[in-house]
Amino acid sequence: MNNNLAISVRNLVKRFGNFTAVDNLSFDVRRGEIFGFLGANGAGKTTAMRMLCGLSYPTSGSGTVAGFDITTQAEDIKRHIGYMSQKFSLYEGLTVIENLTLFSTIYGMSAKEIRIMSDEVFKALGMEQMKNTLVKDIPTGWRQKLAFSAATMHRPDVVFLDEPTGGVDPVTRRKFWELIYQASAQGITVFVTTHYLDEAEYCNRISIMVDGQIKALDSPENLKKEYEAVTMDEVFRLVAKDAKRGD
Repeated sequence: MNNNLAISVRNLVKRFGNFTAVDNLSFDVRRGEIFGFLGANGAGKTTAMRMLCGLSYPTSGSGTVAGFDITTQAEDIKRHIGYMSQKFSLYEGLTVIENLTLFSTIYGMSAKEIRIMSDEVFKALGMEQMKNTLVKDIPTGWRQKLAFSAATMHRPDVVFLDEPTGGVDPVTRRKFWELIYQASAQGITVFVTTHYLDEAEYCNRISIMVDGQIKALDSPENLKKEYEAVTMDEVFRLVAKDAKRGD
């Protein structure tokens, strides 16, 4: 196994009856890399991500995440990753500190570790005065930062971000990406899906899924050169122009 790889997938397939949701995926993600996983709704992104997170077994193929086998070591994978989504990231009826404590406990941190890391998070984010505030009462931008901190406080090898900036304003999105860069600089691999094509520019490399297959994979600059495009939005439209599934 290559120790420089955080994720390695070969010929990954997921079928539901006669429908092939993920069709023969093969790719690698380096440690500390920011890897964008793009595709229209229905392209197979979420199904692929669920397999990588140890939440769904592949029909065939193989893969490792943080050095653990996705078919036989799902529980080990769950302990070494973080996960954040747009749809569900925090419990609004709990306070800031209660959310951090809950998620850190789920990720296997001790009470002492949680106290130490919570203090670090509050200082880093400037949220010392909010620790006992209900999450529903704090601004959206702060919630985004808190959700990311909850997903990474245990210092996972890989953090999966499933459309984490959906529905927030451009300024908040840019600030959120500062957190992503900080995590990457600390050696955490960031695997992110997004519908905002401008965010693809912030990734080290991106893949574009079409109808269950990866149709393009490279750095944003190389893809723009390959497709003679000015923006990643143009690249995406060219790659996905013949898609049968999705938007």
